[in-house]
Amino acid sequence: MGVIQASPAKAGVERLYILNCGEGTAGDISRWSPGVNVGKSMDFVDNCYLIKHSQGWFLWDTGIPDAVADMPNGLAPADPRSVTWHRPKKLAAQLEQLGVKPSDIKAMAISHTHPDHIGNVEMFPNTMLYVQKAEYDWPGANNGPRFKAGHPVTKLEGDRDVFGDGSIVILSTPGHTPGHQSLLVKLPKTGEVILSGDAVHFRSNWESRGVPSNNFSKEGTLASMQKIADHLAQDKATLWINHDKVQRDTLKMSPEFYE
Repeated sequence: MGVIQASPAKAGVERLYILNCGEGTAGDISRWSPGVNVGKSMDFVDNCYLIKHSQGWFLWDTGIPDAVADMPNGLAPADPRSVTWHRPKKLAAQLEQLGVKPSDIKAMAISHTHPDHIGNVEMFPNTMLYVQKAEYDWPGANNGPRFKAGHPVTKLEGDRDVFGDGSIVILSTPGHTPGHQSLLVKLPKTGEVILSGDAVHFRSNWESRGVPSNNFSKEGTLASMQKIADHLAQDKATLWINHDKVQRDTLKMSPEFYE
């Protein structure tokens, strides 16, 4: 009688959770699409994505700081045209609900260093952080550093296949900021999705190739949008636009997940 072989361990991405990392209202969306919808407000959302890979947990973006959840009026922007953010659920509480401790997160990456994406990076002080070198070296407020010096970091110069199996690939998509990046995720049942970061802010922006006036580089932004479009076509992928509430409202939120 032959030996029964154990089935091989499942490789690659196993599941993806979309976490609520902020909700807000933009005062004037022409800030993101110059000359269009001047003076019109719009609801924004802010997502983080927790991915279970066979080699460990991976977190993409960390959202608005959890402390904002304790602010009854939310976090008002310096520029009234921008977004007033609220935090209906803390990131820590959403991880706890899933039975995941911050120390369980093996690796993390942020799309870029704007405050609504790096608000909770130091909740994971020992987790390897993947960030483009151009973003890491970009001077912050008062020329200060963008991250704590002691945080473990891998500085990238281009795309990176995080686990070496093609299932989670950081795509270098500069333009919004000098070292902006997006994320390509291959889910076994759902298929391939690309998490936009802020390469694009909402659907009409994507369709019209609108470039926010505050972006670091208009040419870079347009080139990065084209790079994403090429991946979408080539891999039959779906684009999940981070701040787009209309799209977000059609997606399953944690504790539900995508496989």
